Amino acid sequence: MGLAMSYLRLPPSLEGEQDPARIARLVFGARDWRRRHPADRVLDVGGAWQALHYLITGDPWDGRPPESDVVCGGRLLTEEEGVLGVDVIYLAPARVEAAAGMLAETPFDALAERFDPAAMAAAEVQDADRMDAGVCERVLRPAYDGLTRLFSSAAADGQAVYKVMAPAGG
Repeated sequence: MGLAMSYLRLPPSLEGEQDPARIARLVFGARDWRRRHPADRVLDVGGAWQALHYLITGDPWDGRPPESDVVCGGRLLTEEEGVLGVDVIYLAPARVEAAAGMLAETPFDALAERFDPAAMAAAEVQDADRMDAGVCERVLRPAYDGLTRLFSSAAADGQAVYKVMAPAGG
């Protein structure tokens, strides 16, 4: 079982709180956090997160901002093991805006040229050894389109993006 990633866009201040770590505890401390927020503010990319990062940056983990900020970049808020039971990564509004611009300017077809399951498996991208050519259209393109919409909306509203990593199916 691998990891799954979900995104939530939120204003920089929530219930009078401005500290991202405290906001993360307020929001993600509830198991039903997804249902507590409008559907257009939540995006689940499941286990496709690392394949998306690879397509966007050309690397399974690294890259330069703003490209790397879409998936792996940001500030890890849950350094205390087990506090929330998930890892939460915070991306400040200014970085969200830069990532939104990059996503809007980069068509998925330009990234799809990097889709090579064998190379991705060699780079240890999660689940790459189980990917076929259809995954690019069935899974990765819709996830990329969702990221583009979420980041665009967050940037337009001056919001931060919180990324949540948890065991798949958890």
